[in-house]
Amino acid sequence: MKVLYYDCFCGISGDMNLGALLDLGVDENYLRRELSKLNLDSEYELQIKKDNKKGISGTRVDVVLKNTMHVHKHDHHHKAQTCRESDNDHTLYDHRNLKDIENIIINSSLSNKIKEISLAIFMKVAEAEAKVHEKPLYEVHFHEVGAVDSIIDIVGAAVCLDCLKVEKIMASSVQLGGGFVKCAHGIIPIPAPATVEILKNIPVKSNIVPFETTTPTGAAILATNVDTFTDHMDFSVERIGYGIGHRELEIPNILRVYLGCEDRNDKNEKREEQYILETNIDDMNPELYGYIEEKLFAQGALDVFRTATFMKKGRAATKLSVLVNEKEEKKVLDVIFKETTSIGVRKSKVEKIMLQRDLEEISTKYGNVTVKNAYYQGEKVKYKPEYEDCKRIACEKDIPISKVYNEVYKMIEANSYDK
Repeated sequence: MKVLYYDCFCGISGDMNLGALLDLGVDENYLRRELSKLNLDSEYELQIKKDNKKGISGTRVDVVLKNTMHVHKHDHHHKAQTCRESDNDHTLYDHRNLKDIENIIINSSLSNKIKEISLAIFMKVAEAEAKVHEKPLYEVHFHEVGAVDSIIDIVGAAVCLDCLKVEKIMASSVQLGGGFVKCAHGIIPIPAPATVEILKNIPVKSNIVPFETTTPTGAAILATNVDTFTDHMDFSVERIGYGIGHRELEIPNILRVYLGCEDRNDKNEKREEQYILETNIDDMNPELYGYIEEKLFAQGALDVFRTATFMKKGRAATKLSVLVNEKEEKKVLDVIFKETTSIGVRKSKVEKIMLQRDLEEISTKYGNVTVKNAYYQGEKVKYKPEYEDCKRIACEKDIPISKVYNEVYKMIEANSYDK
């Protein structure tokens, strides 16, 4: 399994992330071509060069605004919170809001996958800024996300991550730095409020240096894309990249990333560390379970199932079991404790083993249906039509859903025979 690992010993910012992924091997010209699809070339210049910190060579990225020739240094505290040293250092483009950003991305010719990743990262920052400022999401004019350099950092991150085609993204605990910074609202602590909000339920460290080491943009890139946060590395390293920051610190102001491979006996198996949360319930209206299951899936549950059981004194009960990863555990627990009558859960760590899978579209006389294929030891061993596609067609054509399934199976078997 191809793995990308973020070693955030000195935190992460948007420009350090771009530098590290370019240093890892993403083609610079490819990145520039993709970013040009945003149609913002007249507003900035992307400067990429080799640099060195504490004897470690890596790649440094700067975004220079063309109308001011001002280099945005991302290790400074994010602009939504800080006092700007000079209004001339920033342009009106710093005031783009979330809707403006969404329109730029959606109307670009970037691939759907890159658009999806970019919008998810922007939304993560926007939600944090709205929470900090106690304003509706689309009414916040937050400089951090609206500034041109942040747009380039975030969309650039999406371009690079899509280019690497990794199956799993991991990260160490995140170093936040420490100290205080003077801003428009007075003296505030580091990490900044938005950064802390974004990194809720993610392992962090602090105070290695008296400066900000992780920005909201860097935090959002991790929070949106990382599958597992762990300081334990268990894979073979193939390539290493270094993203050079702008500060001169006692430690190297660098983001290190690894591209590696998790060794598995069967390359078609995918393994993940997950958790099962269980609770026995004997005093809740059974009609509520369907609603609660929908809420659990919406908050990141990977699977939800119920088992009939008996408790002490012969009381009939339902055991509610929820499979979840560490990142979404808190949100799932919120649903269990707020929406059910449970007052406690059991938690156990499990390893989930999954067959590799892909999706293909099958053309039938009723319409196109997506089919999920599963592979074991290099051979396709299972396939299954996607329920939602079959349901949609059955409703549109007013036919039994079993007819749709049967037609899909017939077409798959015909195609297999032809091959």
